[in-house]
Amino acid sequence: MAEIQPAQSAVTQGTNAMSMHRIPVMLTILLLSSWACANDFVGQASVIDGDTLQVHGTRIRLWGIDAPESSQLCRGPDSNLYRCGAKAANDLDSFIARRPVNCTPVAEDQYGRTVATCSVGGADLGEWLVRNGLALDWPQYSKGRYAAAERDADRSGRGMWTGSYVEPWLFRACIRAGGTPTNCSDDANSHP
Repeated sequence: MAEIQPAQSAVTQGTNAMSMHRIPVMLTILLLSSWACANDFVGQASVIDGDTLQVHGTRIRLWGIDAPESSQLCRGPDSNLYRCGAKAANDLDSFIARRPVNCTPVAEDQYGRTVATCSVGGADLGEWLVRNGLALDWPQYSKGRYAAAERDADRSGRGMWTGSYVEPWLFRACIRAGGTPTNCSDDANSHP
């Protein structure tokens, strides 16, 4: 014998129909938000060097800039050498101050690192580093995005702009050619 089901009221039928239409919308929102979270890195960052962070175990190279290497030396306004690469890393760490970092991947570099734009409290870390003379705009990749910040650092004499320095990409080329950090940090020797 067939069981007889009570008839649903028009209100209940309308509510069920509305709920059924909401499910695809809610699933779409859930999928999009999980995709965004899976592709962005948000969290505590460890500063590896002036242009490299680590978030949730992933190495992230800051897009569009190049900071001096950890062993790189620059000359201050007094002509004395100082570790400008270490200064960039230390100042970046102080600026982040254990606040959450939000990184949006742009690409992957030849070393397998994620290349991303990252921000803290709404401030673009690449721009902050360049504006404070701790890194350079790398036009080969940035297409000049940080050029105005670099001009501002130069005019204001901040960071590396207080004295002299070798572009980080030239320093690395000199090291690869067998140079030492001291002689590769000297502009006369940095061009292999």
